[in-house]
Amino acid sequence: MLGTGALRAHLIEARLAGTVATRREKSLARYRLFAARDPRALLGLDPEGDWPVGEVLRLMGQKCGVSVDLAHTSGPDEIDPDRTLAALDRFAERVGEAAGRRAPVLIGTGHPHRLVGFYATLADALSSAGCPVLTPAYGARVDIATRFGVRTCTLDYVRGVAVMRETGVRGAPGTGGVHTHSPLPVRTALAASGGCAGPLPALVIGDHGWACGAGQLGIEAIGPADADDPALFVGEVEGRVSVAVPLDDGVPSAHYQPLARYVLNRAYLSR
Repeated sequence: MLGTGALRAHLIEARLAGTVATRREKSLARYRLFAARDPRALLGLDPEGDWPVGEVLRLMGQKCGVSVDLAHTSGPDEIDPDRTLAALDRFAERVGEAAGRRAPVLIGTGHPHRLVGFYATLADALSSAGCPVLTPAYGARVDIATRFGVRTCTLDYVRGVAVMRETGVRGAPGTGGVHTHSPLPVRTALAASGGCAGPLPALVIGDHGWACGAGQLGIEAIGPADADDPALFVGEVEGRVSVAVPLDDGVPSAHYQPLARYVLNRAYLSR
């Protein structure tokens, strides 16, 4: 089990924080899209306030530690590991609170190749603590816009974690899934939960559209977000995302396991 100091070192060494692989050019482009209220950057959030590019950049500097200098336009971006640790502590508090009252939870990811293991570790611990880990709308088909056009995907669950799989694509990996920012999967899952499929979740744990889409619908949501994902941090400031954890969401999957163990230890769910 990593302590705070060791986890901080791991964040930097694995490039989860510190100097990360996310490019400054990509981050600034996403901030501009968010300011223009482009759905690709909103991730299902409907911001209440005006968010011009300068305000988005200042917020990301506050929440993530990225440079707030608009003249800094290229190179790798930065995430402050101390901000990551502080957010992980808040994340763990919400996980522990849900476990304490055995609340139903829904867990989903738009990063199935990177984050399924992280979320599955949380799902296993929450289930052992008596929380119903929901799997609504299993097998539902959802049309999702991608850079290749609209693709029909299927909602699947891997160890209690919702992922989207593309249908009709030869050679699609059986254990993989579709990388997506769309809020449509969580909307589909929540619509099923609100119908005859069972209770609504008290907490949604996820990234991208899973967190923002749930928060926009009034469900408590927590999750990680990269330096180029301003929507979760705006949602946090505006009160629709409870915790957004700044970290690189694209490193090899094994590097997230120390974070999962840290969260479970802080939430008193370690076994």
